[in-house]
Amino acid sequence: MSEARPAFYALAPGGWRDYVTLLHPPYTLWHLSYVAIGASLAPQVHEDRLLWALGAFALALGIGAHALDELNGRPLRTRIASTTLVALAVVSIGGAVAIGIGAAIAWGFWLLVFVAAGGFLVCAYNLELCGGRFHSDLWFALAWGAFPVLTGYFVEAQRLTLEAVLAALFAAALSSAQRTLSTQVRWVRRSVLAVTGEVELAGGARDPLTEETLMRTPELALRSLTVAVSTLAAALLVLRLT
Repeated sequence: MSEARPAFYALAPGGWRDYVTLLHPPYTLWHLSYVAIGASLAPQVHEDRLLWALGAFALALGIGAHALDELNGRPLRTRIASTTLVALAVVSIGGAVAIGIGAAIAWGFWLLVFVAAGGFLVCAYNLELCGGRFHSDLWFALAWGAFPVLTGYFVEAQRLTLEAVLAALFAAALSSAQRTLSTQVRWVRRSVLAVTGEVELAGGARDPLTEETLMRTPELALRSLTVAVSTLAAALLVLRLT
């Protein structure tokens, strides 16, 4: 069995391709969509606030979190130097925090609570601080699902309401499904060396059990869900901004 790529979106290792892989493009788009969904549910959508919120999450999650994750065990097998990963994490997370502080000064100091929570979550989860206590299915759902929705809404409305909380629960549940599916795929792609055996069907036919068999369904579901959540975010933005 040939060596599987560490993720379905991973490019061949080396050069600029490593940086594209590092961004986890489908999943970054997925979680930025949560920010847009949260913002779109607010009574009024301010385009400038939305863009700054998306920029902050793109830095902290799209670059910073993934750089820390790659630094911790090289799950994507990139060849990016450790010093470069550290620099990417520090600059991107620092930039996100700076955006958050500027937003708090401009729009309301309660935003500092979200800035502090986001800075803590991105480090605690990806560096597996406190013995990995925050690196769990529950914290993934809260940090990468519920939190972006609540932040997107609060940036626009400067308060939280029932609809924001319900949307956060939706995002947490969907992120939990993402985590469940991706755990299966990661296990096959990054840990399994060989797959042997077959599946016997009720009619007597036998299908070989392969690496592809174990990955096909959860990976197709992940691709479909990425399209679904990003399309929903786009639809809400079109509704609110046009």
